[in-house]
Amino acid sequence: MILSLSHLFYLVGAILAVTAVMTLADRNHPKRFSSALFWGLYALAFLIGDFLPPAVVGVGVVVLALIAGLGGVGAGRHHIPSAAEAVASAKRLGNKLFVPALAIPLLTVAITLSGHYVIIGGTPLFDPKNTTLLALGIACIVALVLACWLTRETPVQGLRESRRLTDALGWALVLPQMLGMLGLVFSDAGVGKAVAHLTTSYVNMDLRLVAVALYVVGMALFTVIMGNGFAAFPVMTGGVAVPVLIGVYHGNPAVIAAVGMLSGYCGTLMTPMAANFNIVPAALLEIDKNAVIRAQIPTALALLAANVVLLYVLMPL
Repeated sequence: MILSLSHLFYLVGAILAVTAVMTLADRNHPKRFSSALFWGLYALAFLIGDFLPPAVVGVGVVVLALIAGLGGVGAGRHHIPSAAEAVASAKRLGNKLFVPALAIPLLTVAITLSGHYVIIGGTPLFDPKNTTLLALGIACIVALVLACWLTRETPVQGLRESRRLTDALGWALVLPQMLGMLGLVFSDAGVGKAVAHLTTSYVNMDLRLVAVALYVVGMALFTVIMGNGFAAFPVMTGGVAVPVLIGVYHGNPAVIAAVGMLSGYCGTLMTPMAANFNIVPAALLEIDKNAVIRAQIPTALALLAANVVLLYVLMPL
């Protein structure tokens, strides 16, 4: 292929590198050195991560965690237009403001559907395995061009706004990527087998309701810990669903998996570890970081109870 996922990583790394340089140059930034180091290390993971030994990348991840954990990532000083300037700009642009935003999903879908058929000199233009992500990256670039054209600004202003949003999100921007790998780490470490041993040794699995409740609630709890339902799924499915619900009670694997993932999503609603769902929106809206979670907890608990009843009813007698 001509365009692969690596090219998208290079683009992300370049933007993060610019963010690090801008942060370092911001003399009014209260934590400019540690913040610049944080975003610089994160940029290097995208730019040269494929060429570094895994141990070196692992050390970089640990350093990122230490900087964030010690409060080394902060927000800089940004020029924010006044209310009068914002209103004047909105009136001048009108509904044209929606053009760049709408261009992203529309172009992503169009390129995803047609990308498999674009072949240049016998070589596919897009990596068939990652067409959607590449389409999203191209759509974002086009949207930036449209935004610059409509607002009469330069791409440099786009980079400034990128840095402002990055500062607003802070270390939470890194969390989804790290949590995405956590499930594989837990699986390779044998956590699923440990869960299976503990549940079968100390919980009475002779009662079908107990087994169902353990799986459903366990999926939610592991998701709360890991921040990702996909990370919790291999652990609880390998530890409870396969050996007990399927092996002993002969449950339908498709039904169990579907209800299990839905239960995991209940945990997603209740944890700050799910940064891309719960922390990022609060940061962008500049509200209490736990406000989203508090609003979602009643729905999550009600749905979790319904999942226990649903899976119990759908299990064969």
